[in-house]
Amino acid sequence: MYERKTLPHLNCGLDLVGEVLYGKWKIRLLWFIYEGHKRPSELQRQIPDVSRRVLNIQLKELGDHELVTRTIYPVMPPKVEYDLTDFGKTLIPMIHSIDLWGDEHQEQLKRVILNHYAENVTPLEQ
Repeated sequence: MYERKTLPHLNCGLDLVGEVLYGKWKIRLLWFIYEGHKRPSELQRQIPDVSRRVLNIQLKELGDHELVTRTIYPVMPPKVEYDLTDFGKTLIPMIHSIDLWGDEHQEQLKRVILNHYAENVTPLEQ
């Protein structure tokens, strides 16, 4: 796994939030855990594009940042569940606001995203 060799710049709130939430799936993982999807297999069903390796890495990072807790149950086969910490729950209103903004601007966002891909995909990739 990649290990950072230099300390991050932590000069403002945006730097701090970026360090904690940077990762393609982290915001969605927090939301789905909040909704009650707690086992890794359930989370992977909610986000089928994420590989198990990346899922585990991002869940570990969320745990390292004290946003989720990991509970391992001593049964066979082993059972693991994730829950939001009280600290993690403080992000939910912000994530909800981002979701509302995305819903409100979905047509424009879809248009610009698809235009970007149309300009950057070569004929062999289509």
